[in-house]
Amino acid sequence: QAQLVESGGGLVQPGGSLTLSCVSSISIGNFHYTAWYRQKPEGTHRELVALLGAGSPSYADSVKGRFAISRDIAKSTISLQMNDLKFEDTAVYYCNANGVQDLWGQGTQVTVSS
Repeated sequence: QAQLVESGGGLVQPGGSLTLSCVSSISIGNFHYTAWYRQKPEGTHRELVALLGAGSPSYADSVKGRFAISRDIAKSTISLQMNDLKFEDTAVYYCNANGVQDLWGQGTQVTVSS
């Protein structure tokens, strides 16, 4: 079956930047929506942080102006550029692609710490 493989997580200082990548084994053009979710250490669920469908992307209020979701069809990659990272951005981040199949990445840890 199709798979999403994430990379790019790590440790970053407040105010820093990271780019998360999610490589799909099939063309991302096959998906109706691509998205990034996160689950904070104290959280009980995965929260939607960025969504990209056919139109303009949408973002959770907590990340607006700081995060940007994009897709590179040639590289079959969904990316999340994260800027001005804050302590509260610490979480496990998951990419998601929805279409005929609903696929999830394995999760990648982002830790924001001084």
